[in-house]
Amino acid sequence: MARRFSSSQLRSKIRQIEARRKKAISDYNRAIRSYNRKVKRAVDDYNRDVRAHNARVRANRRRLQSELARLNRGGYSSSFRSSSRVLYRSFTRVETRFGAGAATDREVNFLDFSERETANSLAAVNALAGGTTEDGDPGTRGLDETEISDELVLISPDLDRRWRGALYSLDPRNPDAARHFCTSSREIFVRFLEHHAPDHEVVDVFPSCDRTQDGRPTRRSRIKLLLARQGLNGPEPEEFATRDIDNILELFQVFNDGTHGSAGRLSLAQLKVVKRRVEDGILFLASLVIE
Repeated sequence: MARRFSSSQLRSKIRQIEARRKKAISDYNRAIRSYNRKVKRAVDDYNRDVRAHNARVRANRRRLQSELARLNRGGYSSSFRSSSRVLYRSFTRVETRFGAGAATDREVNFLDFSERETANSLAAVNALAGGTTEDGDPGTRGLDETEISDELVLISPDLDRRWRGALYSLDPRNPDAARHFCTSSREIFVRFLEHHAPDHEVVDVFPSCDRTQDGRPTRRSRIKLLLARQGLNGPEPEEFATRDIDNILELFQVFNDGTHGSAGRLSLAQLKVVKRRVEDGILFLASLVIE
């Protein structure tokens, strides 16, 4: 037998149904507004990141072209200058490979870093030659300040102390600055690579890798492993990353050979360019181990 409702019960049911309908509409509209706010925030964040990225790219490109023009005008000749020219040619191949719209985020990131590294290398040549650079007196931080935070201390507190000690010694009034800075910085690059690309892991992935005279994987082999973990395969990134570190080590050689005299005869602006070259080189390596 069908259940019978009184008129008051029916009106009550209708009110309940209407209330649930209004609540459902309200919840739906609230969810839509929340979703739209999140989408707008995400779009705004993305657009802000794109604008910032494009600004950095334009700045790096202007700086790179400016430093290259200065290098071409100068008559200064050295192995470091030749190494920087080779690095620039290597960068152009990376740009051809990763400059297309189909590049992944990591490939674009590598391209950005490689452009900055190349500009830093050319700036260092120009600074050591005694000429002006695009930066003039780059940065507002002192020589003992750094952008490197956890990149070294997580590997070894000793490496972090070495880096900060190297910066502390890098003073125009310190005639021993070159030896101290170069020795400490070289040790950082060597130990960074050995920590993140230890012998056994390199050999496991690349059994036929190039080796040093004592049978250990070469610096290029270690870099190749770091790049492979990032999905950056192929000759272009491998060549650039290897030549970039070689270029920095060549800079150390220039210092140690006394080609330009002691670091005590370099200006504050010149020392800042050299410091930036080495500091950004460490950050470039650090970018290859980010998960």
